[in-house]
Amino acid sequence: MLNTGLLDRAIAIIDGVKYKAINYHPKKYVRPDRLINPTAKAWVGLESILSDIIEFSKIETKSALEFGVEYGYSTAAIANYFDSVVGVDTFTGDPHAGYHGNILEKTRNNLMGFPNIKLVKSDYKDYILENTDRFDLVHVDIIHTYEDTFQCGLWAAQHSTVTLFHDTQSYKEVKQAVSDIAKKQPRNFTTIENSMGLGFYFEV
Repeated sequence: MLNTGLLDRAIAIIDGVKYKAINYHPKKYVRPDRLINPTAKAWVGLESILSDIIEFSKIETKSALEFGVEYGYSTAAIANYFDSVVGVDTFTGDPHAGYHGNILEKTRNNLMGFPNIKLVKSDYKDYILENTDRFDLVHVDIIHTYEDTFQCGLWAAQHSTVTLFHDTQSYKEVKQAVSDIAKKQPRNFTTIENSMGLGFYFEV
């Protein structure tokens, strides 16, 4: 049986060819000072490479936007590094993350120690409809269909310096959407295999 390390390296090589991804390996892992308890484990581990991504891509850290907040773990991690973070979510769940009922108040309570976070209860389609704001970083972690990832992700890539996409390894539809966005919005691109996969575009 192929061990996990070899499998990850094989995936990285394939992605490098298919998506013309540059070779990126975090140089340092820094756990943010303030986090909340993770309800799910999917994003655990990625919080420790955020500072490296910021340094690697040489972006400013004034504003960030997240599509797909759920209980707020990744939102809290991002808020350690950006002056202002907007978190957009329906706060009801989806077929992939599961349906939770209305969790907005629970998420607000989880994030009450982060005054730089603003939560917006909205479908991403309504949020981006006439929105022309630009952000230093946008993180996309919504329902993992091709159509939704492509629509939300293309807007995000057009309105940010760095765009992150979660679950690029665990959902082939997400990876395909990310690949197709790269054809429409040419930029440098790289992928990280751990924690279900994180792809990101950057302008350097």
